[in-house]
Amino acid sequence: MPSIRLLSPRLANQIAAGEVVERPASVVKELVENALDAGADHVDVDVEQGGVKLIRVRDDGSGIAEADLPLALSRHATSKIVSLDDLESVASLGFRGEALASISSVSRLTLTSRVDGQEAASRVEVEGRDMDARISPAAHPVGTTVEVRDLFFNTPARRKFLRTEKTEVNHVEECVRRQALSRFDSGFTLRHNQRVIQNLRPAESTLDRERRIGALCGQKFIDNAVVIDAEATGLRLWGWVALPTFSRSQSDLQYFFVNGRVIRDRLVAHAVRQAYRDVLFNNRHPAFVLYLEVDPATVDVNVHPTKHEVRFRDGRLVHDFIFRTLHKALADVRPNDHFRGAVAQSFGRETAGQEIPQAAGAFPAQQQQPWNGQPAMPASGGQTPATGFGGQAAPQKDWRASDQMAFYQSLSGGGVNSQQEPASFVGTAAMPLDQPAGAGGNEEPPLGYAIAQLHGIYILAQGSAGMIVVDMHAAHERITYERMKRALAEQDLKSQPLLVPLSLAVSQKEAALAETHGEDLQQLGLQIERIGPETLAIRQVPALLRGADTEQLVRDVLSDLIEHGQSDRVEAVIDELLSTMACHGSVRANRQLTVPEMNSLLRDMETTERSGQCNHGRPTWTIVTLAELDKLFLRGR
Repeated sequence: MPSIRLLSPRLANQIAAGEVVERPASVVKELVENALDAGADHVDVDVEQGGVKLIRVRDDGSGIAEADLPLALSRHATSKIVSLDDLESVASLGFRGEALASISSVSRLTLTSRVDGQEAASRVEVEGRDMDARISPAAHPVGTTVEVRDLFFNTPARRKFLRTEKTEVNHVEECVRRQALSRFDSGFTLRHNQRVIQNLRPAESTLDRERRIGALCGQKFIDNAVVIDAEATGLRLWGWVALPTFSRSQSDLQYFFVNGRVIRDRLVAHAVRQAYRDVLFNNRHPAFVLYLEVDPATVDVNVHPTKHEVRFRDGRLVHDFIFRTLHKALADVRPNDHFRGAVAQSFGRETAGQEIPQAAGAFPAQQQQPWNGQPAMPASGGQTPATGFGGQAAPQKDWRASDQMAFYQSLSGGGVNSQQEPASFVGTAAMPLDQPAGAGGNEEPPLGYAIAQLHGIYILAQGSAGMIVVDMHAAHERITYERMKRALAEQDLKSQPLLVPLSLAVSQKEAALAETHGEDLQQLGLQIERIGPETLAIRQVPALLRGADTEQLVRDVLSDLIEHGQSDRVEAVIDELLSTMACHGSVRANRQLTVPEMNSLLRDMETTERSGQCNHGRPTWTIVTLAELDKLFLRGR
């Protein structure tokens, strides 16, 4: 075994550079964070050849004094923390004091800076070979410029792992985008090979912030976003979350900031995914730009060299706060919010949020009749009774188990008439068509008024901005589902004892976790007892899930507790069951409805949570605006 010896400063810095400097975008991130910590109002970023040949970051911040320039390039040298108390409540983006030293060890670095009150600027140069700092006078305004040339010139192996110039530029652009989203009070300019990619001015007002969001994330995102701003127990969450209809095939439009620092956190991702659980289509991802403000002392940012991860002192509190805030915001989305986005895209951003003039010839209000899910009288005696999707006859009672039917009857308040389909659970619309809620008399409802039924599947409605098409089965399915969930929430979740307790072999960690969280599991309807070091006994399960795979359910719950400190598996399975029941209990295709019945369904949609999507995440309605119709028929040309 060779003798132990100290690493040379050059080798130590290059090892540190392997953690901090992954690619040119990593250099840009560290330098831009330093500029923002220095109080810069504007940051200019210039890159050439994807950042391999040159990275130049210039700011108008406070600058660095001449005497501190050589020290700024030393390892573990920083002005941002002094004592352990500072480390326990870090408020700056950088604090390790490794970035400049690591970058200079694998490049040719020049740092020019001037502080206010200093007659001239100073420049320090260093190369990865010798690490000797050379200081000279220079001309420079107040602020700092850092030039990084020939990245990885002395580490060819690292340079081989870089991608194409276009790929590296995309990473740099994404880095600047994240920083621009984190600091609205600063301006940013990004150029590649002297071509301007981004030029953003400081955004102080709400309108300017939305314009920056639109420039960085796309105008369609901001047109389909819901504004979030909530505070509780020392936490504040604000920002923008996209409507479920604006989902993505991948998680490429998800930005989350904690005290201005962009992070990727599994706890946060789980909370957001849980909030969107029953409104997203299969394998789709939500889009959001969210900001969490917490006491710096309650979050540990010193858990990863690149500072992309954090650890919360009370992760469960943060998780619940994020979930409940987003869950409520999505539940409060009504057709007006979807409608506003559609109008903004069709007529231009300036119309978003403004009242659209009443269209000429709007459909007059009809006499209100209750929507009870009954088939309307056929127009002719030759029409067939209600049928399901695919043209097959829909059974009067399409339930898979007697306990589901009994539960449905309990929610319906006394049973389902044998001559009546479960669709009657919807009930009566709360307001007459000619007197919308909050209207003085002539205000049109968001979804307008029904004028026809298309192929027994779609409801056609006329609104002030155009034609609204509603999938009546999907819409009724969501209405039924939400009312069943609300009825269940008003009751206690009943547990059913197992005749023979189920023995389950688990690890010691899982067994200890089940013992520790016994009360939490009891609230979910699960009574689990530890009967051995690696053995659990399941004695009670929720009555609604007595036919489910209990063993797999308990294992999934324990896995969630290990990963996130809590689990929503039981609620998810129950919601899935209610969703199935709501699907079977909703009006089917080819059911002929009267106009008043269709209008009553539209009014129910306007007051139902998450009515923009069915239980499976499919959209329940869409709008074809007058501008789009005019375009189809070349009107106005």
